[in-house]
Amino acid sequence: MLELRQVGAAYGSSRVLFGIDLAIAEGEVVTLLGRNGMGKTTTVNAIMGLVSLTQGDISFGGARISGLPPHKVARSGLALVPEGRQVFPNLTVEENLVATAANRGRASAPWTLAAVYDLFPALAPLARRGAGLLSGGEQQMLSIGRALMTNPRLLILDEATEGLAPRIRREIWDALDRIRGRGQSVLVIDKNIKMLSRIADRHHILEKGRIVWSGTSEKLLSDESLRTRFLSA
Repeated sequence: MLELRQVGAAYGSSRVLFGIDLAIAEGEVVTLLGRNGMGKTTTVNAIMGLVSLTQGDISFGGARISGLPPHKVARSGLALVPEGRQVFPNLTVEENLVATAANRGRASAPWTLAAVYDLFPALAPLARRGAGLLSGGEQQMLSIGRALMTNPRLLILDEATEGLAPRIRREIWDALDRIRGRGQSVLVIDKNIKMLSRIADRHHILEKGRIVWSGTSEKLLSDESLRTRFLSA
């Protein structure tokens, strides 16, 4: 469904990605792992059209999306839950959810307000509250719900549990497990190897803008030297 072929990207004269190859099939959950500054968010930004490519190509659903502006990439069926949440603070919870809602792919069981409130029950009683007044955890739930309301073919989450209280992190991991159970394709960046291994089909490790390892959860969990070399702080 999503395919990156020899993708390179840079910020000005500073090159960040060097020949990334990555593919995600329909219904797969795939991770990008690596220490801070290794190119994970830049890879996501390249997919979403937020940074220009210096080489390579990106296709989605069989159509080329590299070179498209971000709004056209989103309309093709990708949704990003960005690092730092970035909700619309002056809108209510419900207004945030419906602001960009769509079902362009005509999903037979689309995400609706009721479905999002079922996924995140804490949001339902806050429907009329301004998003800027929510806690960090509530804003993260809202950000995920807002992305789901676009009924994407691929959901991308960049550090969805970063800086949250343990209880909220557990709620979000449980929600991601339920999202996966609906057959949703997901690309996720996070540091929690244990939880990622529970929900993901495959993993990719980035090191200095290059994919240095790819494999299954079983292989990742069984190779302590790999995790120490590329994932330890």
